[in-house]
Amino acid sequence: MEKNDILKALSTVQEPDLKKDLVTLNMIQDIEINGNEVSFKVMLTTPACPLKDKIEKDCIEAIHKLVSDQAIIKIEMAANVTSNRSDKLTLPSVKNIIAVASGKGGVGKSSVASNLAVALAQKGAKVGLLDADIHGPSVPMMFGVMNEQPLMRNVDGKELMVPIEKHGVKLLSIGFLIKPEQAVVWRGPMVSSALRQFVNDTDWGELDYLILDLPPGTGDIHLTMLQVVPLTGVVMVTTPQAVALADAYKAATMFAMTPMKVPILGVVENMAYFTPAELPENKYYIFGNGGGKTMANELDVPFLGEVPIFMGVREGGDKGVPAATVDGTPIQKVFYDIAEKVAQQIAVLNANPVEAPAAQG
Repeated sequence: MEKNDILKALSTVQEPDLKKDLVTLNMIQDIEINGNEVSFKVMLTTPACPLKDKIEKDCIEAIHKLVSDQAIIKIEMAANVTSNRSDKLTLPSVKNIIAVASGKGGVGKSSVASNLAVALAQKGAKVGLLDADIHGPSVPMMFGVMNEQPLMRNVDGKELMVPIEKHGVKLLSIGFLIKPEQAVVWRGPMVSSALRQFVNDTDWGELDYLILDLPPGTGDIHLTMLQVVPLTGVVMVTTPQAVALADAYKAATMFAMTPMKVPILGVVENMAYFTPAELPENKYYIFGNGGGKTMANELDVPFLGEVPIFMGVREGGDKGVPAATVDGTPIQKVFYDIAEKVAQQIAVLNANPVEAPAAQG
């Protein structure tokens, strides 16, 4: 076997999302041949790639078919998260910035944002989570770090905050800087100033994904983040009820109307159905059925998944143990699937970038 034979075989294997072969995409690295053994590395666009197993299987079949059916093949599935950011003035070491938004409160947006961050981290990505809900911060409670305070670090002569780390995710929230019972009674300019500090005066380090947990609705905070942060895309969270969907449409319209034209990565329907423990095959659609899918279809964006009403999500949020950290549970798989689809959409978006104005700093 020769290296060129292996490359020629692997040039027939297509990356399902990017619609090009692995060799053209420079995803094949470090080919080594020793007698009948061949080893190489496949460099995926994200460690949360949902098609990882299919790509590996296709590589093995191509070599067996086109080179040698006796070949012993060892493949390392690695990842280098892609980015299409042209503006590196803000958060230069962050590859992708994902906003998680909703039209109204109470739909579980912070639960989705927290578990999305954890799921991406557990898949092997470097992840940060910024709690941008200044008036109602919930990230400290959801991660069980309510009594933590960020340290300060001098970086190139500038004092920067160091995020709190838990479950593999770097966290920052106004909740770390105030007492749990203290209300944040601030006008818009003070909120905007605080958010600018969280973005610009924090040592986030190198991140594959920074997730912004936005407050519900459309207002000052959203405008500030759209001006300050070069968003890669937005995940919309809704529940099935008509009133939640109506508000979610308005929030989605806001992202489409801004000069930034932020892409919507997809829709998550939270509290989609209830399954009793004694009847695991039954699904009761308490708040309606199919609203999230309908919204995704009308916006012409992917439907990322249904999150059921599951006691573990509520308990995890109250106890500071996100449901996505509990191995082997059905709800962990739900959040893993959502994380893979979000990462998949970002990889496709980065491969086909759309020019957008730079953030205003």
